[in-house]
Amino acid sequence: MKIGIDIDDTTFLTVKSMLKYADIYEEEISGVPTNRDSFGLIKNRYYLKHLYGWDEKTKYDFFDKYYKNVLEECTMLPNADKVIQNLKKEGNIIHFITARLMNIKGCDTEAITRRSLENFNIPYDSLDLHVSDKLEFCKKFKIDILIEDSYETCKELMSNGIKSILMTTKMNSDIEDKDIVRTNNWNEIYEEIQKYNKK
Repeated sequence: MKIGIDIDDTTFLTVKSMLKYADIYEEEISGVPTNRDSFGLIKNRYYLKHLYGWDEKTKYDFFDKYYKNVLEECTMLPNADKVIQNLKKEGNIIHFITARLMNIKGCDTEAITRRSLENFNIPYDSLDLHVSDKLEFCKKFKIDILIEDSYETCKELMSNGIKSILMTTKMNSDIEDKDIVRTNNWNEIYEEIQKYNKK
C-alpha cells in the first residue's frame, strides 16, 4: 500500500517551535514582551496573522530570519518513528508529502527535513516538499491513504474517493465531521491503517 504522510504537526510538532520564534521576533520588532503561552490561543492555520497581526512582508521577514531554527527544533510526535518503521517493515511504501516553505534565505529546507527524518530513524521511499495540491499529488502517484492535519485536505480527498486520516491538532480540534476519520496519536493511526488493510 502507498501511504502519504504530512510532516508539520502530523509527524513533527512544528507549531510549538514556530510560536517560540514568533514570540521572539514579535518582541524584536515591537519592543513589547509577548505572551509566551500563546499555543492555547490558536484557532486555525493562519495563527501567525491571528496572533501577531503580521502582514505578508513581516511574515516572510520572520521566515527569512527564523525558519531554519523553527525546522531544526521541531520535536517528533510520540511514536511516529515506531509506527512508520512498522508500516515500512510490513511492506508499505512511505511518501512524505509536505507544503514546507522553500527558497527561504539561509534555510535549506530539504536538507533539514531529511536530517530530521534520519535523526529519528524514520524510513521513507520519497520526500516531496512544497506540494501545494495534495489531491493532485495523491492522484498522480496513486496514494492509497494520506495522514494529514488539514481538515480541508482530508475532506477534499474523501470527496474524490481517496482515504485520509486526520491527526487532531489545535487547528482542527473543534471541527465536527462524522465522515472524517480522526485520530489523536500515532498508535490510533496505526490501528486505522490496519482496519483499512483488512478491508
